[in-house]
Amino acid sequence: MDKENDKRQKSFTINDLPKSERPRERLKKFGAEALSTQELLALILKTGVRGESVMVTATRLLSTFGNIKGISEASLEELMKVQGIGLAKASQIKASFELARRKDEPTDKKITIKSSKDVVKAVKSQLKDKKKEHFLVLSLDSRNHIINTSDISIGTLNASLVHPREVFKEAIQSLAASVILVHNHPSGEAEPSEGDLQITKRLVEAGKIMSIEVLDHIIIAGNDSFSFKEKELI
Repeated sequence: MDKENDKRQKSFTINDLPKSERPRERLKKFGAEALSTQELLALILKTGVRGESVMVTATRLLSTFGNIKGISEASLEELMKVQGIGLAKASQIKASFELARRKDEPTDKKITIKSSKDVVKAVKSQLKDKKKEHFLVLSLDSRNHIINTSDISIGTLNASLVHPREVFKEAIQSLAASVILVHNHPSGEAEPSEGDLQITKRLVEAGKIMSIEVLDHIIIAGNDSFSFKEKELI
């Protein structure tokens, strides 16, 4: 009897479904485009929770966030609030969407920055439709080629979230000659707040100490942007 209970309480996997209904077999036979959103999510999740099929977990995700776009925009913490989604599954989901986003990145990694428009073009897809503020740091070499882009913090900007130590960490490791700061305003208003001005001043001073010049700080709000350098605030 206990063995029967244990069997019923085990985590369901895709293999517990009839073979003809397993997403993996259907993908092999018909192609990924033939699978439903639930089936694609089930392939990413791999297993459900005790007594529940992975397809139910996938359906619950869609129900919670409304659609696939809602899931893609959810934070790690928000995903983990869904029953059956722990850190491992939430990480798998975030990684899948990040890989999908990166397919649109230019194959030429040596993107040269000549103006604020080049910066906006380079990071706009990364900030598109974000509901929270994201603070990015672009590390540049001596020829103004982007070495890497780091997402430093998520949430309303303040001195504790945007600390010089975190901002310049990647730049130092990358041997960057300079950096460009970028963050978004989900409100749609590109004008800097008093906090934005104070943080920028603090980071510019920190950059001088470390001999890493802060070339610009750009705020992106929808289709609008604000360049501190162009407004002679840097």
